[in-house]
Amino acid sequence: MMPLRLRVALVCLPALVVGATNALAAADTNRPARGAPEAKPAPKPPSLDDLFARLRASEDPAEAKGIARLIERRLAGSGSPTADLLTDRARQAVTAHDFALAAELMDRVTALEPNWSEGWNRRATVFWLLTDKDDAIADLQRALVLEPRHFEAWMALGRIYEANDDKARALAAFRRARALYPQMDKIGEAIDRLAPEVDGRDL
Repeated sequence: MMPLRLRVALVCLPALVVGATNALAAADTNRPARGAPEAKPAPKPPSLDDLFARLRASEDPAEAKGIARLIERRLAGSGSPTADLLTDRARQAVTAHDFALAAELMDRVTALEPNWSEGWNRRATVFWLLTDKDDAIADLQRALVLEPRHFEAWMALGRIYEANDDKARALAAFRRARALYPQMDKIGEAIDRLAPEVDGRDL
């Protein structure tokens, strides 16, 4: 007669074989197929520093415009949902030509996020629409202290200085904008218009 231990072992053997087979199958499923490329991690988005460097180096206007838009999107986020919501409401108020409401909303944004350069840049736009050039200039200067590479702020500053007939400062601001974004629309025209008067004409 077969010993009891042997009978138990034989009864349990099929279950052990099935368990081992399932474990091997699971291991094969998790193992990449032979010859198949291993999945690579998603590339990290370029840093803001990288984008500004690419913008300066680009010689293709279409490519530069795309890079500029990426930079603008990065600068557009305050990091505060409340500030972003208020800024969007200010944008809607500007669209509705309610500039006083837009200014009030952007006052709250700059108080809430004083280190957000784009907040000062956008409030400067509202002051410009209210024909308050002095406050617009002050806000643009504040934006540029926080982000000296803000080419839109330099361009806007140049326009206001030119409107004030301060041609030397306007030219300097336009040149700063071009150094950051050489392919910017109409920046060359602005510089060519002012340079002869500020720098003098060649004989």
